[in-house]
Amino acid sequence: MTDASSPSLPYRPNVGAMIFHADGRIFIARRTDMPGAGGPLSEGTWQCPQGGIDAGEDPQKAVLREVAEEIGTDKVRILAEHPEWITYDLPQHLIGRALGGKYRGQTQKWFALAFEGTDADIQLDAQTPAEFDAWQWIDLATLPQQNVGFKKPIYERLVQDFAQFAKPRA
Repeated sequence: MTDASSPSLPYRPNVGAMIFHADGRIFIARRTDMPGAGGPLSEGTWQCPQGGIDAGEDPQKAVLREVAEEIGTDKVRILAEHPEWITYDLPQHLIGRALGGKYRGQTQKWFALAFEGTDADIQLDAQTPAEFDAWQWIDLATLPQQNVGFKKPIYERLVQDFAQFAKPRA
């Protein structure tokens, strides 16, 4: 997926969290910095929590930190780590603008997490400015049909790779 116009830019190391509710559904949230934010839930761009890995930071620690920062909860535990790093390039119009203009895309380590709290434990305003303005639990299989923008191929892959966790837990 390399963009020939940005080969000199590196990929940003990143973690992603696919958070599974006890009933098997997953958590998604709507970005505040994309069109449709603040409107009806049928609008906007949705994603699973994700964020950069700090220099020298362990990916497992990074994913737990990102979940706490972005959705205000530590009521999760790691179920599995994706065996591969998944890399994507930004769309051409975002290169030089998104991710501080320093990266051509991201290389991501994804984790399946078990949510062990209640809905009240999710606080989107845990950081300022908030990254998300709304959230919901959805069936894993429907994730690629949500407006997930250019990350759709990644989510299609994760739906398959993490399908085993989309079952009710005892």
